[in-house]
Formats: sequence, C-alpha cells, structure tokens
Amino acid sequence: MDTADTKDRRVRFDFEIEFSNGGALQGQDFRLDIEGEDITDEGLTAHLIRDMGLLMVGAVRIRNKEIIVEGHKRSGSTLPPAGDTGTRIDLSHTVEDGLITYRGLPAPVICDFLSREESRSHYAPGTEFQIGQITMCSNTGTYVDSPFHRYPDGTDLAGLPLDRLADLDAVVIDVSGSADRAIDRTHLLPYDVGGKAVLVNTGWDRHWRSDAYFENHPFLTASAADHLVHEDVALVGIDSLNIDDTADGTRPVHSTLLAAGIPICEHMTNLSALPASGLRFSAVPVKVSGMGTFPVRAYARL
Repeated sequence: MDTADTKDRRVRFDFEIEFSNGGALQGQDFRLDIEGEDITDEGLTAHLIRDMGLLMVGAVRIRNKEIIVEGHKRSGSTLPPAGDTGTRIDLSHTVEDGLITYRGLPAPVICDFLSREESRSHYAPGTEFQIGQITMCSNTGTYVDSPFHRYPDGTDLAGLPLDRLADLDAVVIDVSGSADRAIDRTHLLPYDVGGKAVLVNTGWDRHWRSDAYFENHPFLTASAADHLVHEDVALVGIDSLNIDDTADGTRPVHSTLLAAGIPICEHMTNLSALPASGLRFSAVPVKVSGMGTFPVRAYARL
C-alpha cells in the first residue's frame, strides 16, 4: 500500500473574503485539515469561515487550491459552555389594542367581556373579576408559525412538539451591522447551529411601531434556509417584519423551513441583549387545533 494513503491530508490555498458590513480579508498559502482526500470550494469556504469565526461574510473566492499530505494540526478542544445564571430576558412585543403588526392585517380589538363593575352583581360584596375579550388576527405581535401555516397537511399549533418550542439550546446570530438586507448562508457558517434555536438579530426591532418597520427589512435567503434544514435546527427566529423577502411571492424560507417541520418565530425584539451562546429559548403558543400561527411570549434564559 502507498504510505501516502495512510496519512492525513490538508488543503493549501489562497483566499479573498469580502464582508457585507464593509472591509475585506486576504490570505496566502493558508492551510486547513480536511477529512478524506479532497474538498470542494464550497466545503472549504464553510471550514474557513467556521475556523476563523468570521461574521457577516459576503463573497468568498478560493484560489490556487492544492491537497497536500501533512499531519493534522487540530487539537479538537472546544470552549466550555456558558453558565446558567437563571436570568430571563423577554423577547416579545406587547400586544395592545390597535396594534399594527403587518400592513393589511387587522389590528387586535381588546375590551371587557365582563367588566369589574358588571361582575359585582355575580359575587359576594367586595368580590369582583374582569373577564377580557380579544378579537385579533393570528399573525399579531411576536408569533410562531407552524407547518400548517404554509401547508394544508402540515402540523398545526396543537401538534407542535414542545421539544421544538421550549427550553431549547439557542444561538444568536448578530448581523445588525450588515449593509445588506439579505442574510445568506455565509452569515450562518461561523456558528454551530445543529439542533438549536437559531435567533437572527438584525436590529430591525428598533423600527417597531413606525413606518420604517414595513419597508426594506432584512430577511434570510433561500440558501440560508437550505443550510438551516441541513443542520437540522430546532427553530428559527428573527426580529424583522418577515423572515422572507416580501417581494418574493414564493416565500422560499417559509416554504423550506416549514416543510422540514421547523417552526418560525417572527417579530422578535431585544435580541441585542443576548449573548451569542449559553442560553435556552422558549416560545410556546396556545395549543389551538386547525390554526398555523399564534402569538407567543418568547424569552431566553441565560
């Protein structure tokens, strides 16, 4: 047997990286460990971004790639997880009478079904209750989409498993400084997202309850959605108007994620208060049969 067949392999290459928030990075004669005997440019790009911990990556160009026989240099060590301080951070908008979440959808109407004054005749002296009533569209405030929202045979709210909604290991992807509206696969590559709730912090929640919120919002691309499905994430959340580009009527991100059974949490807020990792996330809607979307009280536990 050729002794080269039993040795580790590495890839030697040059690269050019452009960042979506400005700036660029170049490297010559760079080397990375690989598994097997070869690696595609796409796979090499993913390794490069992850190994260097690069954020908000735009275009990547690989040059002069060469596979060499050389011992691996990785130690395999990882950083310890962040500790649990028990701190809980609210990530939901408040639902109020007249709130406009999405243009064209009706605002909620919140009122008394039974007022405190009216209730007094039903109870002993000094005892009163309020029973409220709300009429609203299911896409109000911070809400979760189930597969039924997109597909008639998809899982509805009542069928969503709690292990897709509650006490999930989570990672926060901060793209709030990006000059691009589109959040692509390359923005996600530095993060270990497998099996986790992926919360995308665009900073767009700063426009909540203003006209600016409805125009030119950030969104995920179809390739980003494909990556998240490939990594088998538990849930995807975003603090923007829509996880899709609303100019694209095919809604590729909703279509891809919900087809894979991955719930979506939209119109989040306060993601900038979270660390990148070391947190648990919950966003549990009411257990309603035959409905695809409903508001949630989303929060993170550090």
